[in-house]
Amino acid sequence: MTSIYARSDLIDGSNPNPLNKVPEVTAAFWLIKLMAVTMGETAADYLNVNLGLGLSTTSMMMSVILIGTLALQFSRSRYVPWTYWLNVVLISVVGTLVTDNLVDNLGVGLVTCTIGFSLLLAGTFAAWFATEGTLSIHDVDNTQRETFYWLAILFTFALGTAAGDLVAEQFALGYLASGVLFGSVIASLAIGYFFLGLDGILAFWLVYILTRPLGASFGDLLSQPTDYGGMGFGTILTSLGFLSVIALTVVAMTIAHRQER
Repeated sequence: MTSIYARSDLIDGSNPNPLNKVPEVTAAFWLIKLMAVTMGETAADYLNVNLGLGLSTTSMMMSVILIGTLALQFSRSRYVPWTYWLNVVLISVVGTLVTDNLVDNLGVGLVTCTIGFSLLLAGTFAAWFATEGTLSIHDVDNTQRETFYWLAILFTFALGTAAGDLVAEQFALGYLASGVLFGSVIASLAIGYFFLGLDGILAFWLVYILTRPLGASFGDLLSQPTDYGGMGFGTILTSLGFLSVIALTVVAMTIAHRQER
């Protein structure tokens, strides 16, 4: 049985498994992941508020699109950059909408959502490890592991949204202070991983969760009106800016991936 702590996963440029369905964990991985989660926050707000679709319609529409793109992802025999990152962007939007629906439409508290999604994520990891013997993202090379992987990703986004809103709104820290707080925690985890022997897989998943509220905090800071503590750039400009960075990074990753094959 492969140990849960078999490999270092926070930043590890090696990806020895040619059938792995997810990318190498590099600096580019974290850059595009942060951009994707930030865009997920602003895109959800744009569809829901600016276009006036409402939470329910937006959620159903984005969920249907996500199901289609996930089917495409599962049909691949190995990692394809544009397919993978398209799903990350869409699942970021859907994860945000799941939490927003629970809070705004069903009246579930942010504390309850944060605890609930933490338990769901922990249960997903427990089931994943019990059946596969590893949580390493270097070995997502079969349908069952990929199913656990994407389910965990969905819960990290929903959890990150709930935790970020809890800190920024209910605890009233504001967008900038919340972003600095989550960024400081991520920096502490990086120090623990690189210098203090913190396990790589544990560090990876903790950072993966925390980049969601980090991105959401700065996304709201840029997009929200100044009256609400933001910089007033709006959801359209903010979303397009982050989408451009995502697109350019995916193109670069695709070129690099083809050269390696």
